[in-house]
Formats: sequence, structure tokens, C-alpha cells
Amino acid sequence: MKPASFDYHAPTSVDDALALLKSHGGDARLLAGGQTLLPMMNFRLARPTAIIDINRIPALAYIERVGDVICIGAMTRQRAIEFSPVVAADLPVLHEAIKFVGHLPTRSRGTIGGSIANADPAAEIPMVLQLLEAEVDVRGPQGQRKIAADQLFLDAMTTSLTPEEMLVEVRLPVVPHGAGVAVEEFARRHGDFAIAAVGVMILGDGKRCRRARIATAGVSSHSTRLRAAEQLLEEQGLGQATIAEAAKMSAQEVDPLSDNNASAKFRRHLTSVLAERALQRAVGRMQKR
Repeated sequence: MKPASFDYHAPTSVDDALALLKSHGGDARLLAGGQTLLPMMNFRLARPTAIIDINRIPALAYIERVGDVICIGAMTRQRAIEFSPVVAADLPVLHEAIKFVGHLPTRSRGTIGGSIANADPAAEIPMVLQLLEAEVDVRGPQGQRKIAADQLFLDAMTTSLTPEEMLVEVRLPVVPHGAGVAVEEFARRHGDFAIAAVGVMILGDGKRCRRARIATAGVSSHSTRLRAAEQLLEEQGLGQATIAEAAKMSAQEVDPLSDNNASAKFRRHLTSVLAERALQRAVGRMQKR
């Protein structure tokens, strides 16, 4: 298949890209890494009237620490994140999750902003944003605004960005010193879309849990936090029985999809299994950072 005809633009600034988005009245699409958009266009699942290629805006690619926040430009390649010493030191859960994203060619072209804006239910990066309570900066006709992760992802392939807005930066809080993190994923083959994934961050003192964060990918229509399981751990601690109960509770919290890859029942079961594994590993890693 070939895509339907479209106009092509290659702006060199964010302002120019926003002007083009506005001029096309919501019928244009931004092209970053193109790992999802181009196949969708080839199969005529997406038929934009214009493509706005933002690969010529170098100011959107960076990784830097500002206080206790890691700021990542929307056009930063996933491969750059994978090998960033800043990410490895301060965002170990993103460092671990990024290795599950596709294959080497995918990560070499794919961008953090593209993954977030596309909001694929199986994508690992939105899960990390939920886990760390991150936020994104977006720009549009009304200026710049921040959107928290729990307000950004609405449904499968759907975010709260308007058609004339553009994601410009991702802001992720540094993982606290002494916290344990872990990502567990089940896929048919390494690099395939996640049938289910669970990310965990635990901050505690011995068996006492001061903060628990659990998020999913691939299970439901979009990445979600498992707040009831988090609360259980924070109230009852990190004993083996509580971890097992939190894993079971995680499975009850999700609203799993059923498709050709897996039934809802299987995804619910995977959520419990992966949550327990991730919790065990995260607790074991506490205080080692």
C-alpha cells in the first residue's frame, strides 16, 4: 500500500510548525520518528492532508537535569535516552523500560515525544510517565501549558492534546535516592508490542513503605496507575504476604483488553504475575542506588 496524497512541510522552528498546524485546521500530522505514523498512512488508517516534518528543529532534542527534574526534548531519539548517563543515573526505571521499546532501528528513529503523543496502549514510555507522575510541556495557539501524565492519556491512541498543539518537552522527576524500581513485560518476542507490562517504584525503610507507584502498559486501553494496590503497600508495608496481596489487587484494578493477542482474562492474570515480580525486584533493589 501507499499513502494517500499529502502536502509536505519541513519547518525549522516550533513557531513555524505551529503556524502550519493552525493553517491546516487540524488535518495535518506532525512527523517525528515516523515509526507508527508512516505504517498507518501506508495502510490508509491515517490520511492527513499534510505532513509537518519536525526533524529539522534541533532545539527539540536534549536531555538535561534542572534541579530535581530531568527535562527531555520531544525530538530526543529513544536510542539517545537508552545510552544517556543522566537517564541511567537519575531515571533508572526509564533506562530499564526503554530497552523493551521495539528493536534497534525503531529506537534509533523513534522519539520520546512521538511515543507519548501517539499513546499506543502497549507503549512503555507512557507507563513510565504515569509511574513517575511526570508532565509534558505543549505549545499551541493559546501559548504554552503543562499537562500531568494522569491527565494526558485518555484512551487508545488518544491524548488531551488538541489538533493544533505540539508536545515540546517531557519533564520527569528524578527517582528518589534509595528507591527501588523494576519493569516486567510479557511479549511474544523481544521487541514486539507488550501484551502486558508493569512498572514499579518503591521507596521504603525495611518493611515500611513510604511511597509505592505501580503502572501498566499493554493491559488496558491506555497506561494507568494502580492506586489501590499502591495504597495497600503504603498502609501495610512490604512483607511477602502484602506484596502478594497487592499483586492480586493489581489484577482486579485493571480493565483489560481482549484482542487477537490475548484475552482479557489472560491479561488480568499477567498483571498479577508481572506486578508481583516487579514488586519483588524493586524491593530487593532499594537502598542500592
